[in-house]
Amino acid sequence: MSTGLIWLGCTLFLALAQIFLAAAAKRQQDSTSWAMGNRDGELPHYTGVAARLSRAQQNLFETLPIFIGAVLLAHVSGHDGRMVAWGAGLYFWARVLYVPAYAYGWGPRRTMIWFVSILGLLLVFAGLL
Repeated sequence: MSTGLIWLGCTLFLALAQIFLAAAAKRQQDSTSWAMGNRDGELPHYTGVAARLSRAQQNLFETLPIFIGAVLLAHVSGHDGRMVAWGAGLYFWARVLYVPAYAYGWGPRRTMIWFVSILGLLLVFAGLL
C-alpha cells in the first residue's frame, strides 16, 4: 500500500472521530432522547465547543472529497511518489491540529493551520504532474 493511501486511511479515521466528537459535545446540550428520536421540529441551537466541533467537522468534509480524489488519482496513475506522500501527511497532521484549534477558539492560528492543510493538498496535486 502506498504512503498516500495510508495517510488517506488515517484521514478517514479522523473524519469518523470528528463525527463522534461533535456528537458527544452536542449531547451535552440536548438530550439523548432528542438524538434518538425523529428530530421533528426545530433543530437545537448549539453553542460553544459543540458548535465549534460541528463546524470543524463540516470544514473537513468540504476538502475531504478533493483529498480522496487526488490521492486515489495519484495511486491509480502511478504518481504516488514522495511529493504525494509528504502532501498527504501534511494534510492529515494539519487536519488533526485543526480540531483542537477550532474547538478551543485559537482564532488566527486555526486559519494558519487550515492553510497548511491546503498546502498539503496542493502538494498532492503537484505530485500528479
